[in-house]
Amino acid sequence: MTRNKLFPFVLWLFAFYVVWISLIFFGNHWKDTLAHWPIALAMTLGSYVAGSTPMGGGTVGFPVLVLLFDMPGALGRNFGLAIQSIGMVSASIYIISLRKSVAWGLLRPALAGSLIGTPLGAAFVAPFVPDIWIKLTFAIVWASFGIMHILKMRELVGAQGQSRKWDDQRISIGLIIGFLGGIVASVTGVGIDMIVYATLVLLYRTDLKIAIPTSVILMAFTSVVGIFINMALSSLDPELYKIDPEVYANWLAAAPVVALGAPLGAFIVSLISRTPTLILVSLLCIVQFFWTIIEEGVSGFALLAACIAVLICVGIFQFLYRLGKPD
Repeated sequence: MTRNKLFPFVLWLFAFYVVWISLIFFGNHWKDTLAHWPIALAMTLGSYVAGSTPMGGGTVGFPVLVLLFDMPGALGRNFGLAIQSIGMVSASIYIISLRKSVAWGLLRPALAGSLIGTPLGAAFVAPFVPDIWIKLTFAIVWASFGIMHILKMRELVGAQGQSRKWDDQRISIGLIIGFLGGIVASVTGVGIDMIVYATLVLLYRTDLKIAIPTSVILMAFTSVVGIFINMALSSLDPELYKIDPEVYANWLAAAPVVALGAPLGAFIVSLISRTPTLILVSLLCIVQFFWTIIEEGVSGFALLAACIAVLICVGIFQFLYRLGKPD
């Protein structure tokens, strides 16, 4: 029975690898792809994170490219969207094929909101955000997310089912999540998955077995919309909406890894406790904030603003948590 359920996933993998091999072979990209092996290695971890946590593969890919390899934040963003369009889509097909529980009531309006917010963010926000603030926005969002997890870990892991308290507001809440999350993702390449996940676990007290698959599917959809919108905008105005050629080279190297790695992460985490993985990734989210501050030499007003922004985000999470308390 499971074998029959997985047929769409196996078909997807077959189609993807046929296309990938064709791109390598007919484009004569073997040498260039092999030269980018470090990102493929990094995305081995990134793809596991993407499939087993509410954090997209760009959570690893972005800091590796922009902090370790000293590349522009826009490149990290576009790579994150491009690679998640394979890894997160792969994990989503695996999740849907096995009919895993998903919070469709919140997800459907969030998908609609993302379809509006992501293109608007890509066209009117992302190109005008300075490179340093792309990096800081990423660092701030994920540091606050890591802190929230550390503070609420026991309750998050112990949640069962899903609260019905805010059910009558799920359409409007979902639309807001999709719209705002789409704008955040258009700037950093990730973020909408964290927003829907935080809403589910804090406001709706949702079981992680429901919240994480939901966040994976929303991030997959947003990544596909984001990278195709960016490609379309780049063809219209290559200067304003530039996509660095290194995005494609890194994508070719990492895509075959994440196509299997993300669904493998979703499978492994169903067999073991989520706590160790969530603790490790949460600590990495906090560490990358300090890494960004040190690497970019952030000081003065920018440093103060970044720290305040982290506190504000943590405060928003705490507010959601209080709203989600049973009456």
